[in-house]
Amino acid sequence: MDRKEIEEKVNQFLVEEFEVDENALAPEARIKQDLGIDSLDVVDIVVEVEKVFGCRLKAEEIKGVVVLSQLYDLIETKVA
Repeated sequence: MDRKEIEEKVNQFLVEEFEVDENALAPEARIKQDLGIDSLDVVDIVVEVEKVFGCRLKAEEIKGVVVLSQLYDLIETKVA
């Protein structure tokens, strides 16, 4: 799976499952401040990533994710 596919799938579930405004989805968007994702949503994102990509994210890995591009990067390292 390439980077573009990862970005598309992540963006899709953020819009569909978390009601994030599609126009706000930029690589530099801050997940909590710009996208309105709270700590409970982060747990759900971890579950969604596991479901969509078949990979597990550890709590300490996801804690370091501040902007959307870091989430893409993290998933890319797991599915590569």
